[in-house]
Parts: sequence; structure tokens; C-alpha cells
Amino acid sequence: MRQTWRWFGPKDLTSIDDITQAGAAGVVSALHHVPNGAVWTPDEIAKRHREIAMRLDGSESGLTWDVVESLPVSEDIKKQRGNWREHVENYKISMKHLAESGIETICYNFMPVLDWTRTDLRWSVAHGGSCMRFDINDFAAFDIHILKRPGAATDFTNAIADEAGRRFEAMDDDDKKQLARNVTMGLPGSTESMTLEDVQAHLDEYGAINREQLRAHFIDFLEQVVPTAEDLGLRLCCHPDDPPFALLGLPRIMSTEDDYRYILDAVDSPASGMTFCTGSLGARPDNDLPGMVERLGPKIHFLHLRNVKRDNSDIAGSFYEAEHLGGDTDMVAVIAAIIREERRRKAEGRKDWEIPMRPDHGQDILDDLGRRSQPGYPTIGRMKGLAELRGVMTALEHADLGLAQD
Repeated sequence: MRQTWRWFGPKDLTSIDDITQAGAAGVVSALHHVPNGAVWTPDEIAKRHREIAMRLDGSESGLTWDVVESLPVSEDIKKQRGNWREHVENYKISMKHLAESGIETICYNFMPVLDWTRTDLRWSVAHGGSCMRFDINDFAAFDIHILKRPGAATDFTNAIADEAGRRFEAMDDDDKKQLARNVTMGLPGSTESMTLEDVQAHLDEYGAINREQLRAHFIDFLEQVVPTAEDLGLRLCCHPDDPPFALLGLPRIMSTEDDYRYILDAVDSPASGMTFCTGSLGARPDNDLPGMVERLGPKIHFLHLRNVKRDNSDIAGSFYEAEHLGGDTDMVAVIAAIIREERRRKAEGRKDWEIPMRPDHGQDILDDLGRRSQPGYPTIGRMKGLAELRGVMTALEHADLGLAQD
């Protein structure tokens, strides 16, 4: 695996110098300041390449921009409303500009309205650090009592709806505002976090779009952009839903192995694949992650390695971001499956046999606690995660003690 690190640009509290010291070989980044649906220009792309290649003192960092995360798919495209056709054409133009700059891998997602959802961005854990958490009861309190989505209560069990009511009654105004901010924060690094009115407006427009229709819109999008990706030598990789179950009455179409098979079979191309996120997929107890690597391995273009700890075995349940080796996902088994897939690719002669990975998320520990970085992306917590993952990789790849060579 090629070890990379997510960087949100010059305003990121983790510097390029920090990334080199953490031992990453490449960088995962995006032009977060460009509005969704607009063209990424060659000048802006070249500027980001230069920023990644340079340390704070002006010397060369030795780092390269390896993966784009994300080139966003606009809500207009997902809903097939407004300027969606123009946005698709702009997407293809941006892909061309990225390919011309040397980029080969582009991560994106097709989640409606909210690109990820958490109810607590700095939840205290036993060792004194903090992490992100999704609490289904708090989310129900937001949905039913703060957003006041019509019919929301019927989407939850009676026990969850009752607990949500009790929690809402115990909240003061600041608590309610903080919960709403947490839920609507939006894409990491984005400048497009939404108000409650924005969320409700999107929900109103999605009202007639069911799961089958959203799938059809996704396939339409892929049928238009994948041929361009093939011509450019790009690999597109869709990130799973986060969390991987329905929220706000919206359809979720990339939450399980069957979801990925449906989409990847519909537009079958080496240019169309998946971002294998162990945290998102691991929030569902019915997802067999090592098995998914074995069965979907040829289509995995990018890896997010993180762990979550589920409160129970409910499909739509509460969880928190655990230490990388400490959650419900057997990370050693997952990494072993990835190594076997890389060996298979190398034997096949695939150019992309080495899969880019990054230590996804991390708990805020030590100096992270006072730094208040982008939620989920602390410097020290991620460096600890990368070190743990690197240790597993090194052990499994050991010539004498690791996995037997095929």
C-alpha cells in the first residue's frame, strides 16, 4: 500500500512539514474552495501541486498529490435538476485538467444532501481524548424536534423516538444549536455547510426520488463520465455512505456489498471502482469487510483505514470512531486481504498494483486536544493510526514471518 495523508490545503493546521515527518509518501487533497459543479482550472490545480511539493522553508517536500478527494458530485447531478447537465460537462473538464496534471485517482461520493453525518464531533473517550460519534437517539432528536421533518418519528423505533424526546427536553438552546451544527457540518474541508432551511429545501426536492431513481441517476452520471475517465487513464472510486444506512428519509445506495456490485456491474469499467472505507462500511454489522476485499478487490482503487465501535448490533445504530486497531473491524484481517489483492495485481502486471491508502480520521490526543483541527483529522491521532497500520503491514509483509507468498 502507498501510504498517503489527507490535507485540506494551506489553512490546514497539519502542515506539509508535519506530513513528511509522519512518514507519508503522498498527499490526498482537493480544491475545497471551488463551488460544487464548477470547473477546476489548470491554474488552481497546478497551485495545489506546488503547495504540496514545498515545505514551509521553501525546500522540496518530496511529496506528491496522489489522490483527489473529493471531486464533488453536485446535488443538481444527484437530483437531475437545475444545471445538472452543465455540471456533468464541467466534471469531465475538471477530470481532463486533473489528468493533464498527473493525477490518476479521483474519489467522490453519491450521498444525498449530507456527505457524512455525526452528532458529536468531540466526544470524550475513556483515555481523556476525544473522537467523532454518531448517536442514533441524538440524531432522532435533531430530525424529529429540531429539523421537524414531517413524518420523521415513523422512521425510528418507538424506543428511539421516546428517548429522542427525553433528550430534546433536557437540551438548552446552546445544546440544540450545537447538535444542529454537528449534523449539518457537511463535507470535510468544504465551505458549503448548510442551514436547516437548506437541508429542508433539499429534502423537499428529494421527496419524489426513491432508491431506484437515485440509482438510475447515479448510473446516468457514470455512463457519461466513465468513458472520459477511460480515455484519460483515470480511476474513479466511489466512497460508501457514511453512515451506511438511510437518514432523513433519503435513499442510501452505496452502503453494502450488493450496492457496490449493482453499480459497478451496471457500468463495468476498469475506470470505475470503489473507495474501500473500513470505517463507513464497518458501521454496519452485516458488512463482511475482509470478504469484501477478497470479492471486490479488483475494483478497489483507494483505501480509507479506520475503525468504529458499535454500541449494539442494530443495522442503523450508534457508534464512535475507535482507535485504528481497537474497534469492531478486524483490521489485521482486512490488511491481510489487501496485501493478497496487491500481490495478485502485481502478478497480473497491473500498473495500479499498489493501492493508495490513508489513515482515516483519528482520535484527538495530546496536543490535538488544544489544536481544534478539522473534526476527525487531528495530526497526532492520525499519526498514531498510521504507525499502527504500518506496523501491521510490516509484520504481514515480513519475508520470513508474514503472509506466505502466493
